[in-house]
Amino acid sequence: MVSRFFIDRPIFAAVMSFLILIAGFAAMRSLPVGQYPEIAPPVVTVTAVYPGASAEVLESSVAAPLEAQINGVEGMMYMSSTSASNGVLQIQVTFEIGSDADKAALNVNNRVKQAEARLPLEVRRQGVTVEKGSSSFLQVLAFYSPDQRFDDLYTSNYVTLNVLDRIKRIPGTTNVQIFGAKNYAMRIWLKPDRLSALGMTPGDVVAAINAQNAQFAPGKVGQQPIKGQELVYTITTQGRLSDVAAFENIIVRAGSGNALVRVRDVARVELGSADYEFIGRINGKPATLVGVFLQPGANALEVGRQVRATLAEVQKGFPPGLSMLIPYDTTRFVEVSIDGVIKTLVEAMVLVFLVVLLFLQTWRATLIPMLAVPVSLIGTFAGLLALGYTINTLTLFGLVLAIGIVVDDAIIVLENVERVMREEGLSPRDAAIRAMEQVTGPIIATSLVLTAVFIPVGFLGGLAGELYRQFA
Repeated sequence: MVSRFFIDRPIFAAVMSFLILIAGFAAMRSLPVGQYPEIAPPVVTVTAVYPGASAEVLESSVAAPLEAQINGVEGMMYMSSTSASNGVLQIQVTFEIGSDADKAALNVNNRVKQAEARLPLEVRRQGVTVEKGSSSFLQVLAFYSPDQRFDDLYTSNYVTLNVLDRIKRIPGTTNVQIFGAKNYAMRIWLKPDRLSALGMTPGDVVAAINAQNAQFAPGKVGQQPIKGQELVYTITTQGRLSDVAAFENIIVRAGSGNALVRVRDVARVELGSADYEFIGRINGKPATLVGVFLQPGANALEVGRQVRATLAEVQKGFPPGLSMLIPYDTTRFVEVSIDGVIKTLVEAMVLVFLVVLLFLQTWRATLIPMLAVPVSLIGTFAGLLALGYTINTLTLFGLVLAIGIVVDDAIIVLENVERVMREEGLSPRDAAIRAMEQVTGPIIATSLVLTAVFIPVGFLGGLAGELYRQFA
């Protein structure tokens, strides 16, 4: 009998209990904490930009070569692409559950590099980006001006320069991005009637801007192998233009004499945003929204605390009139779930204390389950770590159900021992041996019945299996 082995060796049983407690506490420090298990398959996103192209042109000239090259990459389940009318192509490559996201991104990037030679020149100039996606949302941050002193263009650029990199350096974040980032750009609005009157086309304006708004390396004067030259001068020239007036003065066409056609003669120039496709609002006011994604296996509560601490530090340097808040935070739900488990455990322990003390009326019998039940529950976390699971809503829900089972078993065993001592007059040791001979079988049977209910759930496949396996 298993129970007899431990009854005869109380020191060994106590040491085993301490080891279980230590293993459980150590696992609690290492286990990732999140709202849900990692059930979503890894996704790699390929983004290409072809300015001015229609969705049809984008599909035939950019999407088709990339899809043909990416198709069949190792571990891929399926692929979907979106060719938008704003000239942006996004290809979502979904991999099998459990695939390494970093390796998947590397394999896709290698395939994209092989297809770049067949892409239009303008697409190659813009660059094709390959990023691993994350479906594990941690937080959404909102930066806005309560008195509307700053517009969303200023806010977006301030966040990009002063906040974004600080959050990206926090361990546990895999992707931090601004939704619809509004980067400063020089916008040139052409006047078709003026172009037509002067016999010019938009291509002439684009060619002039590309030629005169460029960065050059002019070289040096007096550099070796010239002999007898004591000084070497590095030549510096005006680089890329940075203000509206400089762009307005770009010469588009030069005629005889002083006949010059500048950009301001055929267009209106203003400093604006490179993209107006996305508008973020918080409480009805323009805002810059930043999404923070959680790295697989990271502790959501710890990462969330570090993000809030970093934002509190960064917020001290905000200019007057700029504020921020966190409208969406998944860590709050996880904290409530953990608090619910702790509350259930405390309530169960109090009920056990009252029931045992009321019906058995002995302090010794009351203290035994108060010490034994936590050993079983805390040791569960060591099992979660060994199985590669996380502390999430489903595992906590399973733990809540297990609390009731463990408490019931403790009360049954203790009550039977007290009954044997009272009715048969045996010593505590002999009564424990006799009582366990009577209830070991029923306790194991009830445990097997419960196991038989949950084990089939652990063999479910697909996303449903990944979701419910940890609970089972």
